[in-house]
Amino acid sequence: MAQAQSRLNSVQPTLRHSSRLSIIGGVVLAAVYAACWWLVDTDASLLEALWFLPGVGVIGAIIANASGTGGGVVFVPVFNALRDLGVMSLDPLQVVAVSMGIQSFGMSLGALRWTDRLYHQHDPGRLEARAVPRDYWLVCALVLALSLPALLTTQRLVPFDGQAVLLGYKTFSILLGLALIVATWTFNRAIPERERLAPVDLAMLALIAIPGGALTALFSVGIGELVAFYLFLRHYPVVLCVGTACVISAASVIAGLAWHIGQGTVQWEVVLLAAPGAMLGAFLARPIALWLGARKLKTAGGAWIMLSALYLLWLNRG
Repeated sequence: MAQAQSRLNSVQPTLRHSSRLSIIGGVVLAAVYAACWWLVDTDASLLEALWFLPGVGVIGAIIANASGTGGGVVFVPVFNALRDLGVMSLDPLQVVAVSMGIQSFGMSLGALRWTDRLYHQHDPGRLEARAVPRDYWLVCALVLALSLPALLTTQRLVPFDGQAVLLGYKTFSILLGLALIVATWTFNRAIPERERLAPVDLAMLALIAIPGGALTALFSVGIGELVAFYLFLRHYPVVLCVGTACVISAASVIAGLAWHIGQGTVQWEVVLLAAPGAMLGAFLARPIALWLGARKLKTAGGAWIMLSALYLLWLNRG
């Protein structure tokens, strides 16, 4: 009896809910946000015209941090649409810059929320598994070691045909989203989640890291989406799939934003208005994702990727 009680006490700390890491990180992000208001010049009339952007930030961050796909899958279509409607006059490079700026706040808080969950997981349900911290950080380190140099190099050195790259990338996203939905409701439906990361999956993540980093440089989204959906397809726990994708996306957009700041392509009014909503959405995303459950989350994520890809292709059809 005493031995059983000792085992219970040893696992009990992992069952307690915690948001300590995200609260501390949120305070730091709030301080950085306040400093941005002080350091950058803003246009009061533009701020007034873009009053609706905090709501866009909330919605975008919930979708991005619940699925791990990165806020670019929301912000790029939205800002392209606003440009085409004449609401904002952002060119494509500025759209990428503001998307990275908003995600630097939202994805960072989301990454902290999921990492908190990694160290305070509940008992897994039927067919579910616990995410292993070693696997979590191994995925993040491996992908970032390869994707960040690719991102930074692409920003500085690589000329590209934006239309051709967009067409290829979003076509791939449509196929990936469809494959995820099919896998979720067929051969992954009644099998247990994988408990430990397989060597073949590390090799595959290394292969997608470099093109994923390059795509993130061009569109502010790519590497997080690819990591999340590959791990989802391979049927790993939600915390591993979404948490690692959020950490990787956050580090990527922060690194990418530095170049845009140096180039002067950041429309700060957009970032400053949308960032608080993005942080709120990031805080809400994790419980929403866990409430949905793995199957519904994968289905919703796959559907969103397909629909956003189709919309981006439609916007750039000319």
